[in-house]
Amino acid sequence: MSLPHDNQQPALKFHYTTLETCHEATGIVVVIDVLRAFSNAAYAFSRGAKEIVLVSTVEEALALRSQIPNSKAMGEVGGLPPAGFDFGNSPTSISSQDLSGITLIQRTGAGTQGAVRSQNAEVMLASSFVVAAATTKHIAELGVPEVTFVITGKYEQRGDEDLACAEYLEELLKGNQPDRKPFVQRVFESRDALQHLDPAETGFPLSDLDYCTQIDKFDFAMPITREQGKLIMRATKPT
Repeated sequence: MSLPHDNQQPALKFHYTTLETCHEATGIVVVIDVLRAFSNAAYAFSRGAKEIVLVSTVEEALALRSQIPNSKAMGEVGGLPPAGFDFGNSPTSISSQDLSGITLIQRTGAGTQGAVRSQNAEVMLASSFVVAAATTKHIAELGVPEVTFVITGKYEQRGDEDLACAEYLEELLKGNQPDRKPFVQRVFESRDALQHLDPAETGFPLSDLDYCTQIDKFDFAMPITREQGKLIMRATKPT
């Protein structure tokens, strides 16, 4: 005799980790950077970027740019573009670029570090609010039992943007449709938003906060694969 509900799928299990411990994460790993690496990456894909190679250092980015045809370096150190980089980390700026067919090499202080350090991940995705629903659809298609979120920003206080995004993704994966406003508010109240809210910080546009909080702006996920020693991210629409 069959038991009630014995055909139901077991509930997903969720784990949270940081840059310090993400090397221990296995299975499916979602690396989150809302302000601004993986929001900026999504806008870059929307402007035609072919793929994004994720690296740890400025030197790696510049070296790869010299080796990969039709490539450009994108990212930041301390939030600002390093010397020699073609683009910084601002979705306001990248949204005005024509990146058709270009390979971007991205280095940032948080997001790309999370991807590089998650060495034991079997499946890895980069995510932010602008690709939230597509990310969860991609995960659902994989049919995995557990998901680990890498919170690349510091989150000693509630209101941190990366933790907020992870908790939003968890709600979606549980089949819920949470109110978006509290999550957006946490981005604006986060530590990393402070420079964008300061008119004197011209390298940190206020408009970036709006770009980074346009939930589900794009209908693609951003899976990361290991290919010939490189971490390569591409925009992929769930089926």
